[in-house]
Amino acid sequence: ADAQFELGLRYEHGRGVYRNSEEALKWHRAAAQQGLTKAQYHLGIKYNFGRGVTENNSKAIKWYRKAAEQGYADAQYALGWMYYKGEGAPQDYSEAIKWLHHVVPQCHAPAQLYLGWMYENGHGVPQDYVTAHVWYNLAGIHSDEKAREYRDRITEKMTPAQIAEAQRLAGEWKHGMDYAK
Repeated sequence: ADAQFELGLRYEHGRGVYRNSEEALKWHRAAAQQGLTKAQYHLGIKYNFGRGVTENNSKAIKWYRKAAEQGYADAQYALGWMYYKGEGAPQDYSEAIKWLHHVVPQCHAPAQLYLGWMYENGHGVPQDYVTAHVWYNLAGIHSDEKAREYRDRITEKMTPAQIAEAQRLAGEWKHGMDYAK
């Protein structure tokens, strides 16, 4: 399956062979059907953005889910994003949060950023600036400039006690992530 996936990449990018989207799709699909998570995720991207295939968000979700259920972080994030936006399935904030929470222990800054956004705005969860601040702070640790901007923006809406609590919780989470590596 790995060799099939790599062959698909060669056809997709024209490395050592002529670019051929149909051949790339054939080899990626073969690898994905054998359970190769990166190939499943890659097919999800193809269908999500119409790369070499007709855009089809339902098929994108199908392939993202296959990889996500095997723990592939980028697929978990993509699936959470699809449910958040309501692309390929009805908008479902609970499903979005579920999949985003799967990926955050892997220090996935974009997932942490969107969890912060959901808590800040009460999307699928009660609005909670402390928890939003925690997620923004953690994403900011991983060099996400936007997360730091969002964290600083909501800090203006928080009491000193809330800020201290958010910093304490982020510190505990960060300390736990250091040991998990």
